[in-house]
Amino acid sequence: MIEYQLNITGMTCASCASRIEKVVNRLDGVEHASVNLATEQASVRLSNDQLAADDIIAKIENAGFGATLLDDTNQDEQEEENKRHLKRDRMTVLFCALLTIPLVAPMAGLFVGQDWHLNGWLQLALATPVQLIAAQRFYKSAWGAFKALTGNMDLLVSIGTTAAYGLSLYHLLSPSEHANMIYFEASAAVTTLVLVGKFLESRAKHGVTAAIRALMHLRPETARRVVNGKEETVAINLIKKGDHVLVKPGEHIPVDGRILEGHSQIDESMLTGESMPVKKNTRDTVTGGSINGSGLLTIETTAIGKETTLAKIIEMIQGAQATKAPVQKLVDKIAAVFVPIVCVIALVTVIGWVLAGATYEQGLINAITVLVIACPCALGLATPTAIMAGTGVAAKHGILIKDAQSLELAHKIDTVVFDKTGTLTEGKPQLIEQTGAFLDIAANLQQGSEHPLAKAFVSENLTAIKNFKATSGRGIEADIANTRYRLGNRAHMTNDLTSLEPLALEMEKNGLTVVWLENETKVLSLFGIGDKVKESSSQAIKQLKSNGITPIILSGDNEVTARAVAGSIGIEDVIAQVLPDEKAGHIERLKQNNHVVAMVGDGVNDAPALASADVSFAMGTGSDVAIHSAGVTLMRPDPLLVEQAINISKATYRKIQQNLFWAFIYNIIGLPAAAFGLLNPVIAGAAMALSSVCVVTNSLLLKRWKP
Repeated sequence: MIEYQLNITGMTCASCASRIEKVVNRLDGVEHASVNLATEQASVRLSNDQLAADDIIAKIENAGFGATLLDDTNQDEQEEENKRHLKRDRMTVLFCALLTIPLVAPMAGLFVGQDWHLNGWLQLALATPVQLIAAQRFYKSAWGAFKALTGNMDLLVSIGTTAAYGLSLYHLLSPSEHANMIYFEASAAVTTLVLVGKFLESRAKHGVTAAIRALMHLRPETARRVVNGKEETVAINLIKKGDHVLVKPGEHIPVDGRILEGHSQIDESMLTGESMPVKKNTRDTVTGGSINGSGLLTIETTAIGKETTLAKIIEMIQGAQATKAPVQKLVDKIAAVFVPIVCVIALVTVIGWVLAGATYEQGLINAITVLVIACPCALGLATPTAIMAGTGVAAKHGILIKDAQSLELAHKIDTVVFDKTGTLTEGKPQLIEQTGAFLDIAANLQQGSEHPLAKAFVSENLTAIKNFKATSGRGIEADIANTRYRLGNRAHMTNDLTSLEPLALEMEKNGLTVVWLENETKVLSLFGIGDKVKESSSQAIKQLKSNGITPIILSGDNEVTARAVAGSIGIEDVIAQVLPDEKAGHIERLKQNNHVVAMVGDGVNDAPALASADVSFAMGTGSDVAIHSAGVTLMRPDPLLVEQAINISKATYRKIQQNLFWAFIYNIIGLPAAAFGLLNPVIAGAAMALSSVCVVTNSLLLKRWKP
């Protein structure tokens, strides 16, 4: 499967995004295309490799828009281009304002009893540059929509302002009885106000994407490469795997790697959300983008380019911001028919006023007001800007949300299922108790095992083993010195366990995991493995319960041990002695009972259960982000982040609801008010411009969210 990410230019509202999606989705070989108005990007997934990126770009350009492949290597150039656009837009707004202010000043004069009325020909001279020069962008976009037999915001603005300008010009050139019925101030003011709104909207959207830009700027442009003992400063893209890089105190670490020399405290807060520096010694891994403390480090490079953790984090966030939340589907359907409906309302407005006895000119002005006040922009920006702000602030605090669906759905979670080992516990098992002198045999058997408990068996007397076999969820067996041994849980044993059962039960009551060892004739020994509960586990469970969320432990451990751990942190519900391939079934049963279920695991052993959950949380660290396929990756192995992720989902969903409410209520109130003549085009233009700005600004308030 191939997926292209494209930068899109020329979009002005949700109708534009919807039109591009339709155009691209009609192409043979396109499995799915999604366009995000807020990020001005498109994601196109292909079912085969028969369709080239150039073909997709050409199709988008034929629809009246610009498109280029999103290239991570030219982000700085794109940033500079955005700044140039903002500067150009600012100058255009100032140009229009200088010409428009004299036109609208007479309206203010009426309130103070002054007649500041301008000569009609002077009004024409002031309004014409605004209408024919500054408004070109609206005409260009409107023409593209017209050719495609669709509509967008620019089409509404173009029709409205052109009608006001044309009617005014007609009256200026007509007999004297129409000389005072000119509306040049309406056409100029609406154009200026819409341009002001788009400028403010662009600035606000620039703020929404601040989290991505901050991450991009974490990686230095150069690195100190050490070759044959000599230091040289080179561009970061010249660094290769295996190169040695010198990092001085206070500098950003330029690469993912392993410390060869030195030790230091590393600030990883921008990657993991952890405010306290992390101690790093020789052989420890470090992540590019983190900040070195007071130590001098020599690092061996292990990942470069798109393989680095920072690059993957940025890719995840961009991917989440490019996806659409389920609630957006309703908005897309409305946006697809919004402009045609508004045009019909405008036509009905003209006819209605004429039939009611008003002049044609009065009906036309009210119709123009209808066209101007209609705003598909606010609808289109309501959801994606909130999603962008939510995923950005979540990443800042160590919560990586990979898709909009997870972010939207997480606020509904009522049940959180935790894997025990490595999630609620440290994941560092230690041998606490044992019977008999059989540790060497157990350690030898564990040589071939990847189970987390294998780390607890340490011995310096290792010998070769033969005929190794692992049974999932039970244990292992192998031959040592021509004797067959088995190591695992009760179910894995074949001999009588009666003699050691009381001791095993006592270990389990103390929260230890019991591992049995036997040979072909008898049980030889018991090993009690302990895994310390994380300090934050109790607090995390308490917070979830205070929010009405039920925590459950789902573990492969035995019932007694699992309940002992659960009881120590306040969990009452335990599902124990579950094989790895059975965990998904338990998740499905919870969902069938009308629960919205989250699964929290390590992202590898719990993959089936994570895939089955409504929302999945993978406990991770900055160095192993890539292995997780869950909807949400927690950059620190801290259970508190689960509640925080649900919290940011609630905050984001509230913003989506607020944005959609104001976008809908604005049009529901504004359109009838305009049709019944309660507004004039200038006020309508101001209201329309401010609606989009308000939606984006409201989303920006999410940046203030803190755990």
